[in-house]
Amino acid sequence: MTEYEHVSEDIEALVEDRDIPRRLKLDIYETIEKREGVSPDRADEIAQAVEARYHDTRVDPLDPVGTVSAQSIGEPGTQMTMNTFHYAGVAEIDVTQGLPRLIELVDARKTPDTPMMTVFLEGEYATERERAHEVVWSMEATKILALGDVSTNVADMVVRIDLNEETLLERWPTVDNVDTIAQEIAETIEDALGVATQRSGTVVEFGPESPSYRRLLQLVEELRDIVFKGIEEVTRVVIRKEDNEETDGEEFVLYTEGSAFGDALAIEGVDASRTTSNNIHEIYRNLGVEAARESIIDETMNTLREQGLDDVNVRHLMLVADIMTNRGEIESIGRHGISGSKDSVLARAAFEVTVNHLLDAAVHGEEDDLDGIIENVIVGKPIATGTGDVDLRMGSIEAPTESDAPAPEPSDD
Repeated sequence: MTEYEHVSEDIEALVEDRDIPRRLKLDIYETIEKREGVSPDRADEIAQAVEARYHDTRVDPLDPVGTVSAQSIGEPGTQMTMNTFHYAGVAEIDVTQGLPRLIELVDARKTPDTPMMTVFLEGEYATERERAHEVVWSMEATKILALGDVSTNVADMVVRIDLNEETLLERWPTVDNVDTIAQEIAETIEDALGVATQRSGTVVEFGPESPSYRRLLQLVEELRDIVFKGIEEVTRVVIRKEDNEETDGEEFVLYTEGSAFGDALAIEGVDASRTTSNNIHEIYRNLGVEAARESIIDETMNTLREQGLDDVNVRHLMLVADIMTNRGEIESIGRHGISGSKDSVLARAAFEVTVNHLLDAAVHGEEDDLDGIIENVIVGKPIATGTGDVDLRMGSIEAPTESDAPAPEPSDD
């Protein structure tokens, strides 16, 4: 028996007999539960309609789904903007959109041109601005120029840092003592630069071991690169208040410039179930290949939707994502990935670097069985899909003659 109160055993038996996926059966149960008082006959009509619709939407046998998907994505791609940067949702953060972003995805680039994360918060971190800012400062890379003024005394060979008390208390909201924060900063400088520091309140001074103008300037440059708090890859975080559809309320959402997905998930207050990154490889490393597949689908669909091309059927994008991830890792659609690893010599040669593929195949004595579409088109044979996959032969059927008729059974009469 199902967990639904208004679904009887008779109704359940009718639905379970239908040739549809489990997901659709659960949707039918939820529909019956919401309407209440649905009779078995009515439930059977609903299940029958769902089954008919499901079978109508399935791909016909021998349909060239790869070619159709390529055309369905490629044609709208010709209408996309070539602008690399576009404000996507958050006016303060530039994100690669349009055709360059689509190329990034199908090429499976290791690092996007404009990596970013959308970070959702949980509990009081999502509703209280002060708690949300705790997550912001735990995530955004804090460098020395954001904490105070840096000056260089060439005569005394000393670098002087005047820390701003208000900034320190803002960036370390859980620490009340400014001296504690200043001491932590001084220790970080000592560990990173290998120098001794002198601290007086919020003033920190240090210099090279031996007088050297060149070494003094090197210390100043190295000081600028030290990350005192946050994630080094995250250069900026924007906080916005948005509607939460699940709770019908509002919540704070963080958008980052730069991406370090694994480090972000480990921060207290981050909702790991909803937080995402536009770097599909980071999602693959942290959440696995299935999550990476979903990310490819979502990112591609969002890119098309941003350009007003959301009429592309998601199943075409799902096929592309399946092909890119079906070996357990992310592969690009190109000569260094899927197209370059095909078994057919002619299919590889038809994509790119034709002469190299043909020469290598000749040197190694490779054979082409002409199983795919591309190679059969090249040699002028019917492709093995659609009607080309059917072997139909004509022959004559002779009518039986009297001599072929069986002899009558002997009778006792």
